[in-house]
Amino acid sequence: MTSGQPRAGVTRYVVMPLILGLLLSIPSFAAVQAAQSSKSHHKKKSSSKAVSKAVKSPKYRFNYAKWAPMFPGSHDKLVAQNAELDRSEVPRMNNEFDLLQSEQANDLVPVNETDALKIADNLLDTRRYCRPWTRDFLSDFSRAYFDTFHTPLQVNSLVRTADQQAYLRRHNRFAAPAFGDTASTHLAGVSVDVSRRGLSKTQYAWIRGYLQPLQEKGMVDPIEERQPVLHIVVFEKYSGKYLQPRGNSEASESTEMDLLGLLGSQP
Repeated sequence: MTSGQPRAGVTRYVVMPLILGLLLSIPSFAAVQAAQSSKSHHKKKSSSKAVSKAVKSPKYRFNYAKWAPMFPGSHDKLVAQNAELDRSEVPRMNNEFDLLQSEQANDLVPVNETDALKIADNLLDTRRYCRPWTRDFLSDFSRAYFDTFHTPLQVNSLVRTADQQAYLRRHNRFAAPAFGDTASTHLAGVSVDVSRRGLSKTQYAWIRGYLQPLQEKGMVDPIEERQPVLHIVVFEKYSGKYLQPRGNSEASESTEMDLLGLLGSQP
């Protein structure tokens, strides 16, 4: 035997355990790799399902596809509403001073809760005011609804000031401007926001049917917003809804005082 060379037996005892350990570790390594691969595949699959569900959710498609308002809002409608208020010389509430003056002069009248009409708890007492004809409309509207369904309507908003509207617009992208030809009609105290939350299809169909003939007569102008409220502008001509032409009876003939009054009113 050559000096310095390892014996064959020694080599075998050293190398064989190493080979055996390597062979035994291969199944464990393969199992770990398979588990990691399976976990990664499952994660990608779950992520794909989540994205697909978000895009193709039936509820999402329903809400988007079913948005078909009977009374849609538009820039032109806001312009027309403000033009009508200008023709009727209805002033806007620029600040708290204007609001207080109008309330004290009874140009704005309080809206109180009844069995047919509820007011949102977060609506301040100083904001529970509107024009007299708007209150007349609310009284008629809520009473007719209550007589039909035996449950009240809820008012979420009435008069606002320009300062309040400007603040609201900074936090609500759906809010109308505080100034200009598309300014919010809430500033004039002629508008009311009625809550749509909790209304059944039958109840909401009734509301649409109630408002449509009034809109055709130019008494109200509703707007169905994407928010859960129905915005309704009430024009001053609503206050003359009960006026009927006089009959041809003797009692309805013009008296001398009537004629004098008419003559005195001529320009």
